[in-house]
Amino acid sequence: MSTGLSLGIGVALLAVGTYAIRLAGPILRNRISVSAETEALMDRAAVVLLVAVALTGALFVEHDFAGWARPAGVAVGVVAALLRAPLAVVIVLAATTAAGLRALGIA
Repeated sequence: MSTGLSLGIGVALLAVGTYAIRLAGPILRNRISVSAETEALMDRAAVVLLVAVALTGALFVEHDFAGWARPAGVAVGVVAALLRAPLAVVIVLAATTAAGLRALGIA
């Protein structure tokens, strides 16, 4: 089997699987019910997972610590977001903080 054909089959299978998963939500919504506690737990689990991914990306490059500039930039961005700054301002503040610290030699 050629590489192009196997790649095409893989892409097709992923497309069908993705469509099936997206279709399962509306179909199963009326057939399966979960308790309010379970729904709240799933909401919290999603938030925890997103925070874990964000922290991993903010603190590590591959298996090594990213240095202090990146987490400082993320922290400044989080504070700006909590103060309800516009998204562009949050991004510029975070990037400027990280770049400034790197320019000062704080990696």
